[in-house]
Amino acid sequence: MGHRRFSFYPAIVNVEHNEWLLRRSDWDEIQVMNTKTHEELWIPRRFLGGVASTEEPVVIVGLVKELEYREGVIVPLVRRVIEMPRAVNDVARPVSASPLPRTLAPVVGIRIESDAHPSKGRGALPKVALGLLVCVVGLAIFRDGPFSARGRYFTAAPRLALPFTAGDDYLAIVSRLGRPASDLVREASGGELHFLRYPDRGYVLILYGANRNQARYIGAIARGGRVAHSVTLPDGSDSAALLVRLLGR
Repeated sequence: MGHRRFSFYPAIVNVEHNEWLLRRSDWDEIQVMNTKTHEELWIPRRFLGGVASTEEPVVIVGLVKELEYREGVIVPLVRRVIEMPRAVNDVARPVSASPLPRTLAPVVGIRIESDAHPSKGRGALPKVALGLLVCVVGLAIFRDGPFSARGRYFTAAPRLALPFTAGDDYLAIVSRLGRPASDLVREASGGELHFLRYPDRGYVLILYGANRNQARYIGAIARGGRVAHSVTLPDGSDSAALLVRLLGR
């Protein structure tokens, strides 16, 4: 791509301006920068498709599936409702112009006698087809639905050896890593979630508490939305369960 500007198709959800520049490329992902907001995002290579041959009015880079920008990371878009395509009405078949024979040949009579059995088979075919369709839709819902999203979001990734504990607050983290690129705040049950994004390091640190002064570190999310680090809470439990409860969909 060089220094050429390009757009993603389909556009990334929750990003208003769809014009980007390539910053760097790794073996498993690329880093792009939004030309208007200067926001830098990491896109996994498995989501990238081809590049359009035409460059007018802008170069188009295809995505193999829809993506969305959520809580500082790029994740596959999960649609809650799947719209089934409408059935196409069948057209009437023309009637054969040749007249039917007045009498049935003996072989036709044999087929008529056993015609009840094939009719059962023909009646079973739509049921089998419907069952297969239900299985395909079920697999699609499980793969791209909320259960699959939760599985991808909280599947264990290669654990990071981070020096943080459940007692570290915002100042303790900033003193070690410096100020984050962004600090997003989201209300959660009984308090606030703080997402400290460090794109150059490839993870987002999460703090939880009643407010910023009381928020404490509970874990880290790596690129792709996977939990990369958790800590032992004061009650002796692992914070991964708390992350599931607070970030789960």
